[in-house]
Amino acid sequence: LGFETAKSLALHGAYVILACRSAARGNEAVQRILGEWHKAKVEAMTLDLASLQSVQHFAEAFKSKNLPLHILICNAAVFGVPWCLTEDGLESTFQVNHLGHFYLVQLLEELLRQSSPARVVVVSSESHRFTEIKDSSGKLDFSLLSPSKKEYWAMLAYNRSKLCNILFSNELNRRLSPHGVTSNSLHPGNMIYSSLHRNWWVYTLLFTLARPFTKSM
Repeated sequence: LGFETAKSLALHGAYVILACRSAARGNEAVQRILGEWHKAKVEAMTLDLASLQSVQHFAEAFKSKNLPLHILICNAAVFGVPWCLTEDGLESTFQVNHLGHFYLVQLLEELLRQSSPARVVVVSSESHRFTEIKDSSGKLDFSLLSPSKKEYWAMLAYNRSKLCNILFSNELNRRLSPHGVTSNSLHPGNMIYSSLHRNWWVYTLLFTLARPFTKSM
């Protein structure tokens, strides 16, 4: 999804920066886009959402380029990964899918305002409907966001992160739209074959069986 989005924007003439965890894969994606149109303005920079320090370094490096920021697309996600903590001591699905994006937007908020009209696009999922982040009294339960290994279930962790995406996008739009910065969240579609399932063999099997009936990117 991220590659096809970046390619489309680049082929429409936008100056696109791919924020990638792997520098090698990022540079490979750049070359693929340039292979379709040699005049495309596209480059790759390193960003690992599982590290808040990496997010901070990326934001600083991007701002040092003195470029406007008209569109920020928060697309990265992990799905079906086993429980583990990031270097920041947070459950990885929560940090990669939500908190890393949240922090990135905070660091780039002033630049978005200066670049207005600008927009933030957050890729969420219909999966957000199948979870809850409140306790029995109706209050936000923070322990559900970054659960312990004992309380962790990969599917629920993913669903909660996608719910956080939507809540974040809605609140961001409420706060920044008066300043010329809009925010929207989206569901890319159920019947799309992507690499999201790569971390769990059960979902890889299910996605493979469903592939003849799915849409291509």
